[in-house]
Amino acid sequence: MSRADWEVVIGLETHVQLSTQSKIFSGSSTAFGAEPNRQASAIDIALPGVLPVLNRGAVERAIRFGLAIGAQIAPTSIFARKNYFYPDLPKGYQISQYELPVVAGGVLTVQVGEGDKAYAKTIRLTRAHLEEDAGKSLHEDFRGMSGIDLNRAGTPLLEIVTEPDMRSSDEAVAYAKALHTLVRWIDISDGNMQEGSFRCDANVSVRKKGDPQLGTRREIKNLNSFRFLKEAIEYEIGWQIETLEDGGAVRQATVLFDPDTGETRAMRSKEDAHDYRYFPDPDLLPLVISDEWIGRVKAALPELPAALQARFQQEYGLSAYDAATLTGSRETAQYYVDTVARAGEKLAKPAANWVMGELAARLNKEDRAVSAAPVAPQQLAGMLARIADGTISNAAAKKVFDALWNGEGASADEIIEKQGLKQVTDLSAIEPIIDEVLAANQKSVEEFRAGKEKAFNALVGQVMKASKGKASPAQVNELLKQKLGA
Repeated sequence: MSRADWEVVIGLETHVQLSTQSKIFSGSSTAFGAEPNRQASAIDIALPGVLPVLNRGAVERAIRFGLAIGAQIAPTSIFARKNYFYPDLPKGYQISQYELPVVAGGVLTVQVGEGDKAYAKTIRLTRAHLEEDAGKSLHEDFRGMSGIDLNRAGTPLLEIVTEPDMRSSDEAVAYAKALHTLVRWIDISDGNMQEGSFRCDANVSVRKKGDPQLGTRREIKNLNSFRFLKEAIEYEIGWQIETLEDGGAVRQATVLFDPDTGETRAMRSKEDAHDYRYFPDPDLLPLVISDEWIGRVKAALPELPAALQARFQQEYGLSAYDAATLTGSRETAQYYVDTVARAGEKLAKPAANWVMGELAARLNKEDRAVSAAPVAPQQLAGMLARIADGTISNAAAKKVFDALWNGEGASADEIIEKQGLKQVTDLSAIEPIIDEVLAANQKSVEEFRAGKEKAFNALVGQVMKASKGKASPAQVNELLKQKLGA
């Protein structure tokens, strides 16, 4: 039996740290990087008699998310105590939401794959609920002991849970990336995966194709990169199929992924809801959200990635893949919109190619944000206009882009003039160069006439070299074909 005989079923739970300045039930700072236990108040460490007070900003961010995915915002939701005992949980319970979450339902449509194999996948969301984070156990700094840092205790989280709608690691990664983009886009989280602001748990199971019954799932905890998410799911799929084909049984469990070995290992048996003995928190009143509050939040929402992708495809004729790539971050989308606004809609596709290509490569190489790009949208638009009107070739454009990036000129026109990059379009100037190249490359001429297309490209290259790259490639091609009788 092969992997093709099995169907993979994946659901994701994502913990998103909300971008409030203070914690969800106390005034302690949420800033990253403080010395251990410097940001843990009496409420965070659960001293007797302290009472939690709900952070309005955390609720507002949850509403913003619910609206962005087309979910239902509960008019009344309840906070519950999730009881378990672990050293980094001072109270012996976590304040979370269970039966009545603040956000219910909603969907996220994502683009999976590239090119001809690309397809859209709609993933249903079950719920998104508010909760507090736990502290952190430190094992490396102490010999034979563990330390506890409670700085994260009480940090506001939005836990976002999907239905088991994903059927491959590629779909899971596409969903995680789209969700990461969305939470940053609507400004509810910085999404910093290295700092723990965006962490995924993957529930993975397999079943025989055609079997309506779900298999036994195993939950892979705390995946903090898209690469690890894919690797962990792939390993888990292989392990489960191999176990079942060998006659073994998959038991429900929580597992950890080891990036060094590329393997998952069981941590503990997986708990069900009844193991946590949920009950409503008596210290917190029900959370009541009015229609007026929802209306104010909705009015302040920016244009969302899905809507912008649709507009890019409809108005600019971009492919679904290009539209999804350009909306990978709000900053990139804005840079592109600003470029097209200055260059004109006729240059929307060339603008997309440069933003996704040369600009993205430079930013990645130098680890810069789009907002820190040395080439401004108006400068890129000016360069695109000179390519379009034939003033410069694509090869010369790369030199112009280099110069703009390095601050060697304020505009494309200035650099073109300074470096003498203007394209030669005068046929009377190009024709003698072509004649010389043809006379000096009779072998290539004969090969072309014998049906070898590569010989024509070689002749074009020789003409461009002889003109020092200034001849118009389009005119060189046309004139060469005339001379060769093609």
